[in-house]
Amino acid sequence: MLKLEEMSARKNFFYLMFILIFVPVDSRAQADSIIRDSLASGINALIKNRLPAGSNVGIAIYDLEANASLYSYQADKLSRPASTMKLLTAITSLDQADGSKPFRTEVRYSGTINQDTLKGDIYVIGGYDPEFNDKALNGLVDQMLRFPFSVVTGKIYGDVSMKDSLYWGSGWAWDDTPESYQPYLSPLMLNKGVLTVSAFPQGKGEAAQLKCVPSSSYYTITNNTFSYTPSAGCFRVTRDWLHNRNEVIVSGNIEFGVVGEVNLYSSQDFFMRTLLDRLEEKGVRCLEGYDFRALSIDSPSKLMGKIDTPIQKVLNQLMKESDNLNAQALLCRLGAQVTGKKQISDREALEATKAMISKLGYDPAQYNLADGCGLSNYNYISPELLVCFLKYAYSHTDIFRRLYKALPIGGVDGTLKNRMKRGSSSYKRVHAKTGSFTAINCLAGYLKADNGHKIAFAIMNQNALSASQARNFQDAVCDKIIDTLK
Repeated sequence: MLKLEEMSARKNFFYLMFILIFVPVDSRAQADSIIRDSLASGINALIKNRLPAGSNVGIAIYDLEANASLYSYQADKLSRPASTMKLLTAITSLDQADGSKPFRTEVRYSGTINQDTLKGDIYVIGGYDPEFNDKALNGLVDQMLRFPFSVVTGKIYGDVSMKDSLYWGSGWAWDDTPESYQPYLSPLMLNKGVLTVSAFPQGKGEAAQLKCVPSSSYYTITNNTFSYTPSAGCFRVTRDWLHNRNEVIVSGNIEFGVVGEVNLYSSQDFFMRTLLDRLEEKGVRCLEGYDFRALSIDSPSKLMGKIDTPIQKVLNQLMKESDNLNAQALLCRLGAQVTGKKQISDREALEATKAMISKLGYDPAQYNLADGCGLSNYNYISPELLVCFLKYAYSHTDIFRRLYKALPIGGVDGTLKNRMKRGSSSYKRVHAKTGSFTAINCLAGYLKADNGHKIAFAIMNQNALSASQARNFQDAVCDKIIDTLK
């Protein structure tokens, strides 16, 4: 026997088919109204029956082909966006004239090279490249080695003047360190300021074999693991983060290959110390070690090497994997592009996002922006504002093409890989950004309805302690939109 909800859904479906087939064109507005009413009825039922107990939600849904709002529920109410905040950062950045430029890390030297000796200093100029990894560092070193010297009489300076000295965003939780998703921010980042430790079991009771990337003298490793020894507990990688120490401790039972990550303090020192290690491994002696100083614009210098990272690569990681570092890097670069200043704070960079809000016809004073990635609890925006940004991106081909390519796809990849599975209406038809931390779960992006229309939507669940229930509710809303718009 069919449940009442299923009978009602079938009745609505056949009624909609009748309207679409038999209603004259001049009455299509009435038919559209009936469809919107059906969609509202379906989503309202989900809110009543599927919304996690004790929680609330704001929803905005907009038909991009018909240029019409389809549904709104508390769409103007302020909510914490979590990682859907990244949409505002990305769209604002891509809207700049030079928004598609690559991220660049550059090495220059001042002085002269004579008889195998560089009499002068080397400057590594950070461009806040969040994807600069071990391979990129080796590539930069190889470019430096093309110059005929094996001794540097001066210092190797890290130029981190692009950003102020605040290494975390406003409102970030101090006890989230040493998690890899909360790196120590700097214009010079190696492997996102994170150490990756892989452990492989050996003989029973023996310590596991460890592989650490990147290799560096900047940290130490204590191996407290045991192979095939359940009493050793769960695998763990940590350090004395309360005292900012980089003595990494790896512990636990290892029965198969496992991988753990830990952030290191501080990112810029990690980068520079590892760079010196690589140069010394290649036979280059740096007599004065490293320090930090900005290269003056007026100072004569020569280019030694550079590494460029395409904006699409940064954007893909930002959206697909919800990478906080990538969002903060994009925000800082956005601030530099807009202000023309060499050194940028998050507060200054966020003025560009506020200007974008004004450009879209909203008052930025009605919202609170604290960072570019959504990790801060101080961020407050609305579903309506998120959809407005999505609408703007859709109306600008260059922005939409890059953004749409980067967004996770329902049931396929990124943070939506394990949602909207094959067989559901939303499978492969939702391209959207997720956002979640304790009691907050959001989803915003685009979907393709059964009538072929692209829909922009934002669903912002608040005070939902059950993340799985909130995600299931969002997936059900997406299914309802697709199924209703025939």
